Amino acid sequence: MRQLGSVMKLFGRSALPRPKRTRSVRFKLLAIALLPTLVILPLLLGVMMVRWNSKFDALLTSKVSGDLTIAHQYFSHILDNTGEQIQSLGQSVAFRTVLMSGNPDAVHDLLVSYQEDLGLDFLYLIDGDKIGPDTDAAVHWPVIASAFAGGASTSIDIFSNADLAAISPDLAARAKLDLVETPNAVPTTRNAETRGMVVHSASHVSLPSGRDGALVGGILLNQNLGFIDTINDLVYRQSSLPEGSQGTATLFLDDVRVSTNVRLFAERRALGTRVSSIVRKTVLEDGKVWLDRAFVVNDWYISAYEPIKDSYGKRVGMLYVGFLEAPFAQTKYESLLIIIGAFLFVAALSVPIFLRWARGIFKPLERMTNTINRVESGDFSARTGINQVQDEISLVAEHLDDLLDQVQERDKRLRAWNDQLNARVDARTSELREANRQLESTTKQLIMSEKLAAIGEITAGVAHEINNPVAVLQGNLDVLRDLMGEHGKIAATEFRLIDEQVNRINLIVTKLLQFAKPEEYAGYVERHIVGEVIDDCLPLVQHLLGKADIDVARQSTAARLVLMNRTELQQVLVNLMVNALHAMPEQGVLTLTDEDVDHNGKPGIQITVRDTGTGMDADVLNRIFDPFYTTKRREGTGLGLSISKTLIDRQGGHMRVESAPGTGTTFTVWLPEAD
Repeated sequence: MRQLGSVMKLFGRSALPRPKRTRSVRFKLLAIALLPTLVILPLLLGVMMVRWNSKFDALLTSKVSGDLTIAHQYFSHILDNTGEQIQSLGQSVAFRTVLMSGNPDAVHDLLVSYQEDLGLDFLYLIDGDKIGPDTDAAVHWPVIASAFAGGASTSIDIFSNADLAAISPDLAARAKLDLVETPNAVPTTRNAETRGMVVHSASHVSLPSGRDGALVGGILLNQNLGFIDTINDLVYRQSSLPEGSQGTATLFLDDVRVSTNVRLFAERRALGTRVSSIVRKTVLEDGKVWLDRAFVVNDWYISAYEPIKDSYGKRVGMLYVGFLEAPFAQTKYESLLIIIGAFLFVAALSVPIFLRWARGIFKPLERMTNTINRVESGDFSARTGINQVQDEISLVAEHLDDLLDQVQERDKRLRAWNDQLNARVDARTSELREANRQLESTTKQLIMSEKLAAIGEITAGVAHEINNPVAVLQGNLDVLRDLMGEHGKIAATEFRLIDEQVNRINLIVTKLLQFAKPEEYAGYVERHIVGEVIDDCLPLVQHLLGKADIDVARQSTAARLVLMNRTELQQVLVNLMVNALHAMPEQGVLTLTDEDVDHNGKPGIQITVRDTGTGMDADVLNRIFDPFYTTKRREGTGLGLSISKTLIDRQGGHMRVESAPGTGTTFTVWLPEAD
């Protein structure tokens, strides 16, 4: 009764007359409920969209940067290939033979033939007798000066129309382009571009007279549509861009498009149009690479420009790649509209729901207030009468009724709670003991993992250190063999033995690396029929089968497929077969079976490799899968079974071994069925 009186006093103190603010509280709760939806969520969405937009733009910039790298590599390849072709021609027997004949017409005919075969626009020889264009003017080119100095050089050079005409009037005509008025370009008074951008290459030639000569060739890039279309096809392969986008590539002489697949109209390329002034200043004047959106002829593109230097080191042009921005911008706008629409839909749907929930919240509160007022008035039988518990407030009302009904039983309930607390403490103590046992087990596993990781790092370091001297040894051996020439046949057996030992070192290093970093040697996984893979492995060990009187017993019943890299599966099977054959040096039976077997309720395929060899004792069995453990002291590396087990475990399978001295050995591999 004293406890009940205390409760009543508590109710009495909390029930002092106060103005009713039910309506204002409702609005406050509603505002609190709607604040995350109408204020915080829009702010988060705004921040997310800004960050997403910047990341999206950065991704586009990164892609066009990669596209420019591909285009640059192909452009450099053209330069290197041209130089190598001309240098090879200058050193060829056919060219030297014709040159020694002293017949200028024969030299000219040979050069014309090779010019067509090599895809060059010009090819000529410069010497003291001026075989070729104007020698005095030509020798001032750095690439030709380098050739006269005894070397070979290839670069981009800008030829005047007169220079091109001296070589061929057709080249001068092809180089000429009428300039097209282009928005945002630097103003100019010129109406045509007559210069030519040329891949210019020269190689030293020793003339029969003893004088130095130069074999000079090149490719005119003006209106060279095959060259620019090849770059575009390499950079923007089919389906590399979303539908609606379009990849383009362009070669600029100064700021004029001399070779491009950008379209001015449907069927007309934008030859003769010019780059915008801001791009020209950034790339040609400042020498920087442009990676940003840019207005190209008639639309906005995500663009990449890099400067091109001639043999004098001057910036004379630009290489450009880019793709249409509109589809990506449309995707961003559509995503933004979808998010905004979804937000408005959620907000419009949330307000009526919150209003309905508000009514459900305040109805129990009002009934509890009336009940407390009746109790304060002396009606101790008053109850809220809320029987169905639907939310926390209704739960409070029910607890209020329980409090009024069961105040006199509080001590009993406290004792019951004490008993429950003791039981929970005991249960928690047991849980802590179990957790300690699990922690000790986990600690042991972590220590073992750290040891294996340390072994892996040391192994990888040793393997890489071995690779360097082995590479030097192999390279010097090849040089020595070439230097000895025919005399090398005297030591052919010794060379072969050294090659075999170097290859063996490479094999050991590869196995070390595969043990240390197996994830770097993982290949593509495919679905395979196990029986076919086993059959494919038998020819690989045929040389061992022929060394002893060994019969092969083959049984294949598996109909399921496995999901694993074929090379890795073959590696595992060949390793097991080789070990089995080594265990039977004179005679025996090698049994190979595959069958469908379920493991722990999971379907899979079981492969068995059984031999009738010498077998293994318990000590060897306990260490058979340890790295670097081997019973073949002279031949083995101790990594074969360790790597094989790692490969099988990585596919979700397992490998077991059963053996005893004198009874043979059985390896069992189980792999899960491919989904």
